[in-house]
Amino acid sequence: MRRTVDKDGNWRSFRHRNFRILFPANALSNIGTWAQRIAQDWLVLDLTDNNGGALGLVTAVQFAPFLLFSLHGGALADRVNKRKLLIWTNAVAAIACYGIGILVVIEKIELWHVFVGAGLLGISSAIDAPIRQSFSAEIVGHSDVANAVSLNSANFNAGRLVGPALSGFLISHFSTGPSFIINATTYLLVIAALFAMREKDFFFQKKEETLGTIREGIRYAMARPDLYVVMMLVFFSATFGLNFQIFNALMATKEFNKGPASYGLLGTYIAVGSLTGALLSARLEGFRNTRFVIKLGMLFSLAVLVLSVAPSYLWYSLWLPICGITALTMLISANSYVQLHSDSAVRGRVMGIYLLIFLGGTPFGSLLIGWMTEALGVRQTVAACGGISLLAALVIWVVFKDKVEAPADLRVSAVLP
Repeated sequence: MRRTVDKDGNWRSFRHRNFRILFPANALSNIGTWAQRIAQDWLVLDLTDNNGGALGLVTAVQFAPFLLFSLHGGALADRVNKRKLLIWTNAVAAIACYGIGILVVIEKIELWHVFVGAGLLGISSAIDAPIRQSFSAEIVGHSDVANAVSLNSANFNAGRLVGPALSGFLISHFSTGPSFIINATTYLLVIAALFAMREKDFFFQKKEETLGTIREGIRYAMARPDLYVVMMLVFFSATFGLNFQIFNALMATKEFNKGPASYGLLGTYIAVGSLTGALLSARLEGFRNTRFVIKLGMLFSLAVLVLSVAPSYLWYSLWLPICGITALTMLISANSYVQLHSDSAVRGRVMGIYLLIFLGGTPFGSLLIGWMTEALGVRQTVAACGGISLLAALVIWVVFKDKVEAPADLRVSAVLP
């Protein structure tokens, strides 16, 4: 059966004024986010003499709040004004980033400062993420959600093209402080864009149609095999395969003996593939189903396995775009499927669960990967992560491939008693 997309094509979300306002602010914020990620990793390695365990621990601290707060963020998304909540979460993130940046500039930074800043940023992100995800439906409406997810992912990865290279240049010439300060300032731009949006143009869900508790959101997800199978696949892929931040830092320093500029470029190389995958996904809306997501998970895992045997910095760099394409095509397909196939009354909590699964394993995975790189070696760790992700995808395919059809009626009452 031939699949079609909306006549306005890949850019139809730009018909909505609020989307046009927020999109460029997010673009600058994404550049800042990726610049800071590179700077934070390099700062940790600089403070600890290239210790992989410390790098994994800081990553764990930054993502641990998702275990505690993402479900509550999803519940808040279903109950209160999302725009106002996003203003507060961006303000907290800006304060945390300014703090670390200033400490670096005045040469007073210590490792425990990085842990505190990462923790504050993690709390803000854990509350922000499910609200921001479900906010897309209010900005563009249900019919354009899939397109908005693809464009936002393209936006995020366009920032990845610029941010790492910019950060590498700044680190080489001015240390890591400016990257933190730039990122903090971009959060203020997002806040300004949120204030400029018109509430009368939002696609609001009536409050009386909204379920009340996190438990009901979990019951809804558990009653939907097509949703929880996607979430399982994403859990293993994200916890083990999607650790390029750690892989690139340690491969650049320990395997290829490169400096900050070369390390920053690795983030740009993977972004080439990620941006391509995001743009490609905008044309694959008709193919998005659970089986498709599982197959993409297998391809991504194979790409990570191949990455582990790259013989040189050049070959490693050339393969990173392939990893980016497979990763982003899988993640966008999974994200948009969960949003589109969840009832609007419970979508915020479902996205909170999705993000808990997506990022909740990162603290444990980061600690394990940090330990493995010290005990087994960097290449062996990358190979093991790709193998675990592939094995999980194969098991999920064998066990669940015939149990993943979405119900014809997606009303909450059709799924929950």
